[in-house]
Amino acid sequence: MSRGVTDLIANNVDFAKYSLNCLRRHINGDWGEMDEEDKDDNNQALKQGLRLFSSYTDPRFPKNGVATIWIITEADRSSTTLLFPNEY
Repeated sequence: MSRGVTDLIANNVDFAKYSLNCLRRHINGDWGEMDEEDKDDNNQALKQGLRLFSSYTDPRFPKNGVATIWIITEADRSSTTLLFPNEY
């Protein structure tokens, strides 16, 4: 996890639960709030061993300065990172 995600998880139980749910969705091939082309790209990337990218938004969290988190799994599947878009 990025520093921003880690810090918010440590200070906000609801965000921690939300982040875990997003990770579960990512693992299960639910790419979140992506357009159909990006979802298709992810489905192909899953088959071809390429990088996976998901985006999730929850309107409960703008008060904390964030509403969207990204999850990126590297092509070699060596790591998966949760981060905020401004941390990319």
